Amino acid sequence: MAALAPSTSSAAVSLFRLGGIPDTCGVRGFSFRRRRRNRRFVVLSLSTKPTILVSEKLGDAGLNLLKEFANVDCSYNLTTEELCSKISLCDGLIVRSGTKVSRDVFESSGGRLKVVGRAGVGIDNVDLAAATEHGCLVVNAPTANTVAAAEHGIALLTSMARNIAQSNSSVKAGKWERSKYVGVSLVGKILAVIGFGKVGSEFARRAKGLGMHIIAHDPYALADRARAVGVELVSFDEAIASADFISLHMPLTAGTSKMLNEAAFAKMKKGVRIINVARGGIIDEEALVKAINSGVVAQAALDVFTEEPPEKDSELVLHENITATPHLGASTTEAQEEVAVEIAEAVIGALKGELSGSAVNAPMVSEEVLYELIPFVSLAEKLGRVAVQLVAGGSIIKAVKISYGSSRDPEDLDTRLLRSMIIKGLIEPITNVFINLVNADFIANQRGLRITEEHLVLNGSPAYPLEWIQVHIANVESKFASAISDTGDITVEGTVKDEIPYLTKVGTFDMDVSLEGSIILCRQIDQPGMIGKVGSILAEGNVNVNFMTVGRIAPRTQALMAIGVDEEPMKDALKKIGEIPAIEEFVYLKL
Repeated sequence: MAALAPSTSSAAVSLFRLGGIPDTCGVRGFSFRRRRRNRRFVVLSLSTKPTILVSEKLGDAGLNLLKEFANVDCSYNLTTEELCSKISLCDGLIVRSGTKVSRDVFESSGGRLKVVGRAGVGIDNVDLAAATEHGCLVVNAPTANTVAAAEHGIALLTSMARNIAQSNSSVKAGKWERSKYVGVSLVGKILAVIGFGKVGSEFARRAKGLGMHIIAHDPYALADRARAVGVELVSFDEAIASADFISLHMPLTAGTSKMLNEAAFAKMKKGVRIINVARGGIIDEEALVKAINSGVVAQAALDVFTEEPPEKDSELVLHENITATPHLGASTTEAQEEVAVEIAEAVIGALKGELSGSAVNAPMVSEEVLYELIPFVSLAEKLGRVAVQLVAGGSIIKAVKISYGSSRDPEDLDTRLLRSMIIKGLIEPITNVFINLVNADFIANQRGLRITEEHLVLNGSPAYPLEWIQVHIANVESKFASAISDTGDITVEGTVKDEIPYLTKVGTFDMDVSLEGSIILCRQIDQPGMIGKVGSILAEGNVNVNFMTVGRIAPRTQALMAIGVDEEPMKDALKKIGEIPAIEEFVYLKL
């Protein structure tokens, strides 16, 4: 299930194309409906396969999965120019840490690129802002190499403490310097884990087994989760000031760039030792060399660097008190295969139109929530489409309020997917912009569209997630005056019955209209013969009517007639409908 609508070369359709048509639907007031066979449209494959570019080596297990689903182009060591020239022919791209997926890459894709998969955890080599703007999902493989990275951190910790790398080189050089390479014990030492996510917590568990006292700093970590593994959460300054060893396990962001700098080193205990298996750039490498030379930092063990590979004459790498490895955190046979499979499955899922649990630039929607909300996804988009078509030409939409009626507590109702679909319905019909779950909020903000949401708690059973959705567009004129509610906004309301979206209110008029095909709304004087007159005009124009329904305030007063049509009426037919004396106004809505 998903927010990604596949390109024409995609191997499957998204949930936005899944739906059903019931035999009959009840309505308020008079109605008739052409009886249809119950059917569902589920397209599993199209004639052409998507194309996935793999720009760095990937395990065979992952490649085999990709090749079963798509055309796979394995082109390694591409320059930026070569990547940009290839990308317009690709629906998916899989990279490791060595490929920079810049804004130029997304712009060169021409909108075809739907997903970028990072075979690993860190995504600092992918321009997330550009990906989001272009509606491209970015997924990573956050779990497969967790244990491998944690184990490598422990390997660096122990080898640094006992000078394994240095003494190994010494012995191979024909020396026997036992007194020079006296190490330090780990038992009872304070280890500060900076970043208590998946890798950080696994690293802490293993270090705990070595007899170390573990403290951690992570502004997003839960104290209960830390306590469960015997770890105390503290502030950053407290962590670095009291630690004998400091291990880094956070992503590289604007907030973590050069987090360990001269100011941070000045707060540390003399003789501290530092491990980094996270990302290069978190440490100010020049400041680290100074801190080691001054004796503040006794040793460092680094698996990652600001520039990879570092310069051959790098003072940092050549320093005797620094143990260096060439970004080996995920480099075990088992992890490589697991990463390959995990990223292949994520990319394939995205191209099938499924939401990925490892998406990094889209809101995460759990499988349970998604299953419940699928029937409302089509409703949300169609309500947006109806609402925007009721706005008079020349009016600029700036403020939209979405109301959700539910018996559930608002905290138990995740509406992010529905909000994205309403934005899609509001914007796509009047622009050439493609909108999905990835870029919906960005596009809305970019266009100055302010979206607010309210949750109205209803009496009833919380077993059903929603009773109805309303879309209100404020401070605009309407081409159909009946769409204006008592608040002065254009208001439409809908619900779902038997998995079919229904329009239940326009302005102040209640109705019960299936949102399929296209609809003509007519405000009329309630009198005999109106359905026959409109039906005859449409029949003359060879327009097939699939339902008509009338909702009225009271007999012989105003009524709102909704007509479902299979074809778009000619302008002449619509003009004739408008010329019927009892019809006060009408609007044609294309869904």
